[in-house]
Amino acid sequence: MKALGMSFVYAIRGIFYCLHHERNMRIHFVCMVYMYVFLLGFDFFQLSRTQFAIIFLANAIVVMGELINTAVERAVDLHGKENHPLAKAAKDTAAGGVLVAAIGAVAVGIALLWQPPAFRALYQYFASHPGSLALFAASLLFSVVYIFMGPLKLLGLEETK
Repeated sequence: MKALGMSFVYAIRGIFYCLHHERNMRIHFVCMVYMYVFLLGFDFFQLSRTQFAIIFLANAIVVMGELINTAVERAVDLHGKENHPLAKAAKDTAAGGVLVAAIGAVAVGIALLWQPPAFRALYQYFASHPGSLALFAASLLFSVVYIFMGPLKLLGLEETK
């Protein structure tokens, strides 16, 4: 039972490693946080449970792709930093997998979330709640800094290059 528990610990460490070291993972993470806040915290968008499950699955596939891509990159780098055509092919192919997953997730999002009445309600909400708009704007600014600096640099735990 202890080995099973530790396997979850190791998996969670891998997710945090990717969030700490991979800008694209942070982009996916931030986009998902905003999407889920608007989907679960407000009643603007109308989704069935099945549609919500499809969105969740699309997001999980993107995150899984990013985790696998990071693992491939680190494994290739472990072998050596010299430029080898097969190393480049492995990294490019793994990155291509993430790109395909991300494009698919965006297509799913557009297909299910393109709801003009929801966008109008969202606009009206922020127009009538300037404090919420200011908080949203501040969170966007923080998100951009988080994405491009990463948590380790923000906390001063990693030196900038």
